[in-house]
Amino acid sequence: MNALCLAGPAANRAREGLTAVFFGGVRPASGEEERLAEEIGRALAQAGYALLHGGYNGLMEAAARGASSEGALVTAVTLISKHDEWGAFNPHATTSVHLPDLGTRLNHYLDHAQLVVAMGGGVGTLHELTAAIYYATTIRSVSICLAGPAALRLLAFLREEKWLYETPTRPLGFLSTADSADAFRTRLATLNTAPIGGA
Repeated sequence: MNALCLAGPAANRAREGLTAVFFGGVRPASGEEERLAEEIGRALAQAGYALLHGGYNGLMEAAARGASSEGALVTAVTLISKHDEWGAFNPHATTSVHLPDLGTRLNHYLDHAQLVVAMGGGVGTLHELTAAIYYATTIRSVSICLAGPAALRLLAFLREEKWLYETPTRPLGFLSTADSADAFRTRLATLNTAPIGGA
């Protein structure tokens, strides 16, 4: 595994416990989405977040590349039984966590997150996103930002078809969108996140 020397403001805030989780597919829908994922990773690191992601290629790798370019801790979270099948981690992962099953993996992501960022992907990314939305409405409020054209189309569909709607007992104030890197940076600056357990 790669060694990482944490230094500077990003490292100081990462040590304070800010963690972002990135969900995105192994096949970017476009070069534009891949560039956006990298800029999101960079913005997260500059804001002091450590990054948890699946550890593999595509949008996950792009976000990890952006975060690691700013000195952030980048953790790959995978399944013990699938790592050999899924292959090596991308070169930007600095640490890894190997868990026994999908439920434990999802709980690990969400129990450590102050922020979840989701972009386009396949059924795995869709599963992760819907689990995050459910978690944020029933377990603990976690900020979730959907970014990029594919994720924004999905969100529009979910709202239009009433798969996702706000009620007094399930408010959706934790949910936001970003259609560009600048919009994401603006949204990131307005988040009220704190390390889990206080601060």
